[in-house]
Amino acid sequence: MNLLKNPQLLDQLAAGYALGTLRGGARRRFETLARESATVRASALIWQERFASITELQAAQAPSPNVWKRIENLVAAQKRAQAAPAVEAPMLDKLRQTLSLWRGAAFAGGFASVAAVLVGAYVGVGLSRQVDSQDSQLAQAAQRNAQLVAQLKATPDIQYVAVLADDKSAPSVLVTFDPRQQALVIKRVGGYQEASDKSLQLWALPPSGGPKSLGVLGGDKVIRLNAVEGEVKEVPALAISLEPKGGVPSEGGPTGPVLFKGALLQTTT
Repeated sequence: MNLLKNPQLLDQLAAGYALGTLRGGARRRFETLARESATVRASALIWQERFASITELQAAQAPSPNVWKRIENLVAAQKRAQAAPAVEAPMLDKLRQTLSLWRGAAFAGGFASVAAVLVGAYVGVGLSRQVDSQDSQLAQAAQRNAQLVAQLKATPDIQYVAVLADDKSAPSVLVTFDPRQQALVIKRVGGYQEASDKSLQLWALPPSGGPKSLGVLGGDKVIRLNAVEGEVKEVPALAISLEPKGGVPSEGGPTGPVLFKGALLQTTT
């Protein structure tokens, strides 16, 4: 089956490869196709970026104070259980003596009333604790939902991707674009590093007209540039040139050598 003619299957296989669920012969066949096709490599890199961004957004979870309280209660209960056999017999004798004083029909009604009050108080306390516990659980669930919604909103909606390669076809730069956030993210995946007096500049190569600058890259491994969809929509390819420090004006086009170039693909949604 030609994966390039089945974008939905390619997207599923790329997600499984990035997540690690694609194994054995299927994983080896996918890696072979990735070496032969820039589109397959781009799909795998997109899913790797998506999973990486979700992991980075996951907030650290601190243990609840109730956890330590329960541990302390369990330890105290265990100590009381170990000490119980030594005092059990004297306690039972004292209880028998106390109960014998209450025997008799004259005190039966009063004892029953006291017992009813105690049972009612015990049930009331139990219900109050259950309500407090449910309120706490609902509050925690609402907080988790709010965090999940925030994570989903912050997760990049990558709709354009390009793998820029050098003259030896070695992938060197990964470019993704999120129209919703109006963000171009450029990630260096090769080992190239420009000199201190030089800058890398990203160019859109439209089907007609000259190259248009999308921005100058800093020295970081991951660079974020602002852009609107109109600047990259229907652009067939991107390129990166080596320019003087700070880059050159867009109108004149690249003045230095073009180091990396690759097709800009629109992902399936």
